[in-house]
Amino acid sequence: MAGSSHGHGHTPAAWTGSIIIFIGFCVSGAFMVMDNPLGFWGGLAIVALGGVIGAIMSAMGLGQPKAKPLKMVQSATTATAAPKATREPVAAES
Repeated sequence: MAGSSHGHGHTPAAWTGSIIIFIGFCVSGAFMVMDNPLGFWGGLAIVALGGVIGAIMSAMGLGQPKAKPLKMVQSATTATAAPKATREPVAAES
């Protein structure tokens, strides 16, 4: 894998946003069953609000820290060294 997933999503911003979005889906689903379009769209507004609150909390520093890009460094010995000889594949013995 390219990076470690340790701690992925285990932040106050992620938990808060996810809980608010889950509540919005529950509200929207309940009003859909009750055949109430206004309540359905209100639930979807709660879903959008959860995403906005999660993003605001992440911007406040309560989310995952930003990953710093890796620098590729080429050492002086490998830059001037001759390429290694390639090896021929060996047949497997039975």
